[in-house]
Amino acid sequence: MIPLKTDCRFFRGDVPCKPHKQFGVHCVDSAGTVCPHYDPITSNILIIKLGAIGDVIRTTPLLHKLKSAFPAARIWWLTLTPEILPSLVDEPLGFTLKSIVSLSSMRFDILYNLDKDREACALSERIESTTRKGFRLVNGVASPTDASAENKYLTGVFDDLSQANRKSYPEEIFEICGFRFSGEQYILDKPVLPAVPWKINKRKKVVGLNAGCGGRWTSRLWDDKNWATLARTLKKKGYEVVFLGGEQEHEKNRKFARTTKAKYFGHFPLPQFIGLVDQCDLVVTGVTMAMHITIGLGKKIVLFNNIFNKHEFELYGLGTILEPDKPCRCFYQPTCTNRAYRCMEHLPVKRVIDACEQLLRS
Repeated sequence: MIPLKTDCRFFRGDVPCKPHKQFGVHCVDSAGTVCPHYDPITSNILIIKLGAIGDVIRTTPLLHKLKSAFPAARIWWLTLTPEILPSLVDEPLGFTLKSIVSLSSMRFDILYNLDKDREACALSERIESTTRKGFRLVNGVASPTDASAENKYLTGVFDDLSQANRKSYPEEIFEICGFRFSGEQYILDKPVLPAVPWKINKRKKVVGLNAGCGGRWTSRLWDDKNWATLARTLKKKGYEVVFLGGEQEHEKNRKFARTTKAKYFGHFPLPQFIGLVDQCDLVVTGVTMAMHITIGLGKKIVLFNNIFNKHEFELYGLGTILEPDKPCRCFYQPTCTNRAYRCMEHLPVKRVIDACEQLLRS
């Protein structure tokens, strides 16, 4: 039988490996020489982070530590959106029956379950692993696996503890996994796309405006009239203004484009959307997927926040967080329940313009 190196990072078993396809090499050639691309794997690590796209992106800094601490490990990642995972992940897996069947037949050296969703916790209980970190299922309820996850667990149970927290999300995740956060940045691969003829005047500073926040979290919305005023003012000041968004914001953005003469190119699949955000110098956005894509691309950002603890956001010196002049009374509430006032009405356009100009001058 032909000698095989089944422990190689590139070995697939069901299909030829990349080095063989590219260079025609074998694991061991007829002279007994081992393939020059042989990269032996000594351990397997599984990350379970299903979550929203933004949550997956802001978990990617962990890969810096894992690659440094375990250079000979094969990293597997199970998520609802494997297309957003960077190439540093050896085995990106969608949350499908096919993936679950495969994982259930394996034993991992370390399993990091960083989601408190019941299905994620249940799955982490069923997959064999020598070491487990993060969250598990106990009597049908998400629970911390060990003391390192207790802080993150409790801030999700009690609002007062969440509001008192001063750790960023990356700090919390690193702590759960047994590491110390040292400013490791998001990892977001820029998609390789055919040239897109965006009609954007790159001689000007380009400001992207992301006016949506998803259908559920309406408590975070800034009034349409404010977005329109912001767009008009930025255009008068000489900036190129582009509205960003998904299908839910399509009609709103079309209206903005008509009434403000700013640009809007439509909504796109994720790779094209990332490519469009990459055209911007600065993005104004709420706490959304676009926020995390902006940070991942290293763009400047003006972030609107009202219902979350601002300390959880790591901007890496790329921007500033703006909160309403009147305090929010609806912490982690999808809809505004404060009858006295709606806090986002007290975030004046001038503050946003000033923040944009200050960042674009720096």
